Amino acid sequence: MKISRRDFLKTTALTSLYFAGFGTPTYASGPKKNLVIIMLRGGMDGLCAIPIKGDKNFEKLRSKINLERTLKLTSDFDLHPALKTFKSLWDQNLSAAVHATNIPYTGRSHFDGQNLMESGGKIPYQEKTGWLGRGMKTAGLTGQGLALALPMPLLIRGVPMNNNYFPVGRSLPYPSTLELIQKAYKEYDEKLLSDNLEIILTRDFNNRSSDDAWILASSAGTELSKPNGPKVAVFEVDGFDTHAAQGATDGAHADCLSDYDNIIRSLKSSMSKEAFNNTLVLTLTEFGRTIKQNSSNGTEHGYGSAILMAGGLLKKAQIHTDWPGLKKKELFEGRDLNSTIDARSLYASAMSTVFDVEFERIKKDVFWGDKLDNLSDKLFKA
Repeated sequence: MKISRRDFLKTTALTSLYFAGFGTPTYASGPKKNLVIIMLRGGMDGLCAIPIKGDKNFEKLRSKINLERTLKLTSDFDLHPALKTFKSLWDQNLSAAVHATNIPYTGRSHFDGQNLMESGGKIPYQEKTGWLGRGMKTAGLTGQGLALALPMPLLIRGVPMNNNYFPVGRSLPYPSTLELIQKAYKEYDEKLLSDNLEIILTRDFNNRSSDDAWILASSAGTELSKPNGPKVAVFEVDGFDTHAAQGATDGAHADCLSDYDNIIRSLKSSMSKEAFNNTLVLTLTEFGRTIKQNSSNGTEHGYGSAILMAGGLLKKAQIHTDWPGLKKKELFEGRDLNSTIDARSLYASAMSTVFDVEFERIKKDVFWGDKLDNLSDKLFKA
């Protein structure tokens, strides 16, 4: 039986929703290191996740959305109570944060901002690949990335054979169907796609019917722990665009922070101790929120935010920041927390550490030689 290309494309609508397995990669000497990125879409309020202590003006500007209770971190910063796992890891020197940071984008558009946070570019929609994908390509990590999202995020595009998985509540097509599709690929000399189907036919990763973040994270953690499993994983958490009823200790923003916290909890519990000790988990967000609450007890699009980190590759529990202050003259355009650390410096440093590639090469190949600071010695274990 011969399948036309058109018929094949119709049939692959099902198979594209399933996570493919991985080959047998080779790594530098020592245990496999993993990099996990969690994209917090909508603009995460860094001042809500990690609030500054004792700033009376800030408390006045947020009188309706101030946190009634917090978890203690340092003498200068507290933690939102929804981040219980983060605090537990902090107490073990397994979590940290970078505050007053963002990508160099000040336009406050979700569409442009999310494109740039994933591409690492300077002009929205100019780049067709993501900074993580380019970093993997530089490190020679073909087919070692997993995105827990549909469609494949721009962030991880740019290196062949990465895979994505997201449950659709359906069973995988019969092996005979997949075999026919595979033959169709071969007849058109599309070896890369044919090889992907071969992986699907032989994989042992069970399809899940739930899209709960913690369930996906549990599955991903199991795969990341395997010596021949993925080295990179990408998650998404939506809902941080809290223009109204943001809430404080509880509410919309707290719920989103809980989703993030559940991901790192499930990763930690599903990964082997050795694997988590050799893992780095970082967040992305397109921008922060305004200092002042609005009339709907929410916040508007801002600039500076915070990056949350977890994993055994962190040097210690710390809030790394060049704090700009919250007085009106210290704010960006008189309304937003300023960004004093280019988030791309952190991402370049993370890739250099996890991928065992020199920082200068990452900076040149991934970020076009932009002026970035190497933060590896300050934040990460060698």
